[in-house]
Amino acid sequence: MTFLTGNLNLVILAIMGTTGGLLSLKTGIPAAPLAGSLMTAGLLSMSGYIQPAQWPTGTRTILEICIGTVIGTSLTRKALLELRDLWQPALLITLTLVTTGVIIGIWCSRLLGIDPIISLLGAAPGGISGMSLVATEFGVGAAVAALHAIRLITVLIILPVIVKVVLNKI
Repeated sequence: MTFLTGNLNLVILAIMGTTGGLLSLKTGIPAAPLAGSLMTAGLLSMSGYIQPAQWPTGTRTILEICIGTVIGTSLTRKALLELRDLWQPALLITLTLVTTGVIIGIWCSRLLGIDPIISLLGAAPGGISGMSLVATEFGVGAAVAALHAIRLITVLIILPVIVKVVLNKI
């Protein structure tokens, strides 16, 4: 791949990812820009019509810092104060989700014959951006991002319906 071709692929994928992210805002689902850009750039990259982008050295680190900053700035003093009352449920939920994720990850790997790293990280209870970044460090970022995208989209569509049903029955 030549320098020009590699940069052109990156520009095309960035434009298409941005377009998908912006269009997804119209859906009203949480994290729509992330899911929309991920699906658009991912589908285009997987289509074979364009080569996967090669990001310039250091770009991934800069993006990880930005994502960490966005997540970190959502942690407020109010959230910290609420943790005084919520530490027990937070601990129970965290332990349950991590344990369940490990069990499901191992089970999927053995039952379906997929790479245990993909199944463990794909079943982890983390967010799509964080888990995709961790998975990239293991060389399985695209597969884990796909699993989390499917999970996220499914949860964002189904869970609000379940919450409405539960609230109406209480």
